[in-house]
This record gives sequence, structure tokens and C-alpha cells, in this order.
Amino acid sequence: MFRRFDKKDKPAAPPAPSLVPGGDAAAQPATPLKAKTAAPEAPPLAPAPAKPKPEKKKSNGLYIDPKEEKRLARLLDIRMSLHKRLLETLNLSALDRASDEELRREVSAISREGLREMGIVLNAVDQEQVIQDLMDEVTGLGPLEPLLKDPTVNDILVNGSQQVFVERGGKLELTTVKFKDERHLLRVIDKIVSAVGRRVDESSPYVDARLADGSRFNAMVPPCAVDGSLVSIRKFTKEKLSIDQLIEFGAFNEAMATYLQAAVSTRLNIIVSGGTGSGKTTTLNALSSFIDDSERIVTIEDTAELQLQQVHVGRMESRPPNVEGKGEVSQRDLLRNALRMRPDRIIVGETRGDEVIDMLQAMNTGHDGSMTTIHANSARDAVARLENMIAMTGVELPLKASRAQIASAVNLIVQISRLQDGSRRMLSITEVTGMEGDIIQMQEIFKFQRTGIGEGGKIEGKFVPCGLRSAYTERFKQWGYDLPADIYAGGDL
Repeated sequence: MFRRFDKKDKPAAPPAPSLVPGGDAAAQPATPLKAKTAAPEAPPLAPAPAKPKPEKKKSNGLYIDPKEEKRLARLLDIRMSLHKRLLETLNLSALDRASDEELRREVSAISREGLREMGIVLNAVDQEQVIQDLMDEVTGLGPLEPLLKDPTVNDILVNGSQQVFVERGGKLELTTVKFKDERHLLRVIDKIVSAVGRRVDESSPYVDARLADGSRFNAMVPPCAVDGSLVSIRKFTKEKLSIDQLIEFGAFNEAMATYLQAAVSTRLNIIVSGGTGSGKTTTLNALSSFIDDSERIVTIEDTAELQLQQVHVGRMESRPPNVEGKGEVSQRDLLRNALRMRPDRIIVGETRGDEVIDMLQAMNTGHDGSMTTIHANSARDAVARLENMIAMTGVELPLKASRAQIASAVNLIVQISRLQDGSRRMLSITEVTGMEGDIIQMQEIFKFQRTGIGEGGKIEGKFVPCGLRSAYTERFKQWGYDLPADIYAGGDL
């Protein structure tokens, strides 16, 4: 478990950079003046003209060597020709029974035979690459397979057949991965959606599905996708980040973790708020590690992503309507059913629609310690978003009554954000303390204070308490979590 209040020695601040290019002007030796001579100096020899470097071609915003681009295009043509031959030669019905080693031997033999018949000679590296690409086409998702296997890639974004982006470390970058054409991309999309019993075509041009490893998959095809099919894959991480790892990565500090442990253990209702890709699900997974194994937890999600490690967990996932528009099971339907399943806590992956009414009612009717995520830019925006979702349900509830319901149900709002350098930080922890008139009262307990921008655009800052004592201090004490007073002291921890 993370160390509580372990104040480590802070590294010394780096020296202030010199304002004079090249260093401190006072420390640089003065340039000596030339002595006058009778004879004029000989003119310096003209430098030899620099050999022009070969220009690199810019392809889709990515600078690559023209020779390398030509080689990749040639390998793609060869791979597609061999793939067509494989489909005509392989016994597709026997693929499920064949081992990877047997299949690789068969693909290798057919590929070498095809290269001989086409009169194509490849070096050992390119030949092995073609065989691996064919294996990915037959058993995986074609050009996307290497990206799915790359542990540094978090998101895969396909903008048509010729442009594939990935996210690494919170930053988007263009890759050299390409599809042969739009038909090739559509074949890969159809392979994914057919495996989960869905379909996508002109009559139903978008689909949301889950890959075999749990990754979230979304696709939009023409005519709605103007310049070619759009695909986004949010990769599923097999190993969830622990509290210790998040502290090490700088998402928050140990004092905040200690406070959150007390909040989760004493069954406060928590909302994790943030933008898309800010790390809301990761934070929710980490907070759930503080839940005791003796409690029964029911999770409700559109796409199952939560990775709870408790013993007693019931997982439910919503279902979209079928081709005829029937058979839909919404999050609200699952939430209503969950209330009959004797849960101690209910965790909703994301609240975005009319399930907000049932979620707030569950928090108010004995399911303390429930948690959910919501898209909002601040704690105050999160409350306003809840009000708007209640209004959009069509329930004619006065604004004051809606706010009273929110103030009674929600105890804590944890705000997460992805900063411009790609890092994900917990910007604030805010308590909802009740109502005063028609206004929901809130107080910020911890916040992230930015101090500047370091080398490479890295955001610098520190986590500080706001100097306010928690409104739930007595509750913490009753449950055995007597937090020291200096955890709320103003200033740096």
C-alpha cells in the first residue's frame, strides 16, 4: 500500500537559465581585438558548396524516405496478391482447429510458392515481414494487428485507408500503416463486427463493439464517413494501474490518496468527472481497490471496461437494438434491475442519459458508496451536467428539487484532466456539503496548482490542500479513519 505522509526530499531547483545566448556573459572571455598590420589580410577561401541532402517526401503529414515509401507500397501489393491466393488455397473451415505453428508453416509454403510463380524475389527480412502480415490478415485484423500488440499504443484512429494515427503518451502521431484501399479497410471492419453479431453497411453506417481482448471499437462507414471509413479503437489494458503507480506517475499525491481511501471506505458517493480520454475509468478502477471484499458490487456499463479485483462482483453490459430496432437493453434498464439484486454498491461506468434519475435515487436509498463517471470540465460543471440530464429525461421536476436530489446523493466530485503535455492529473477533489437556498454548496479540499512549463512543454506544478477541513471528518472517525489535521493545512505537502 502507498506510504502515508512520506515527505521525500525535494530535488534542488535547477539554476535559472541565462538570458544571454551561450551562457552567462560575465563568464565568457572577451574577444581580443585584431592587431593592425601593414599588409592586408588575404581573403578567406570560399567554403565548398554543401552536398544537397536527398529530399524526403511528405506523405499525409509524415516525412518518409521516398525509397522506403516505394518499398512499403510494393510489399503491400505483394501481400494483397498473396492474400487472394491464400483464400483460394487454404481450407478456411480448418483454420480454427489448426495451431499457430501449423498455420504459419502452411502460409509460409503458399507464400514462397506464390512468389516463385509471380517471379518476385525478396530478401529474408521482407519475406518474413510479408509472411507475418499474411498471418495477421488471416488470423487477426490485418494492418492493425501490430498496433494492437504494441503496448505503448493507447488509441488507434483510422481516417480512411491511407491514414492511421496512434496515441502514445497522450500525444497523437501518424504511422506508416496503410490499407490497400477502402475495400480492404471495410473487410477488416466487417471481420470485427461480424464476430460480435453486429453488422455495418449503408443502411446502418455506424457500429460500437468490443474486441476479443476487451478493447472498445467504433466504426463509421460511407456515406456518413465522407473521405473513407473512420475507425477508433480504445485499447484495453490487461493490467490496471494501482494507487501506487498513479502516485508514481504524478496523477495525485499520497495525502490525496489517503483522503480518497477514507472516502471510499466510509461509503461516500463519488463522481469522477473529466473530459474524453482524461483517465476517468482508470481512476474509477483505482478507487475501487479501496472497497472491502465483503461487499457485493454490481457494475453497469455500455462497454465493459472496469477491472474490479474484488471477490463479489456482478458485471452487466447494455445492448443496442437489433436490425429491426428491437431488443435494446439500456443502462437505465440494467440499473433498475440492479436494485433488485441486493447490491451494496452500484458502479455505473458512465452516466450520460436518463439513467441519471435512477442513479441518484440508488445513492439516496441505501446504496451508499456508489460511484460513476461523467463528462465535465470542473466540479461545478459536473453538477450542472447532472441538472441538464435530469431535465432531458422529460421528468417535470422543479430546479430546486433536482438540486436537492443531487446535493443529497453526491458527496464527492473528483476532477480529472489530460493536460496539454499529455499527462493526466487529478485537478481537484471537491466535497458537496448541501444546499443553501437554491444553490448547491461545495468546498474544494485538494487541487493541482500549476507553476509553469518545463523543458519539452512539460507541465510543472504541485498538489496542495486548500486549507479547509473535510465536512466528513466525523464520519471518517466513526469508521476508524482519523485523518491528521495537517492533511488539510494550506500550503505544499
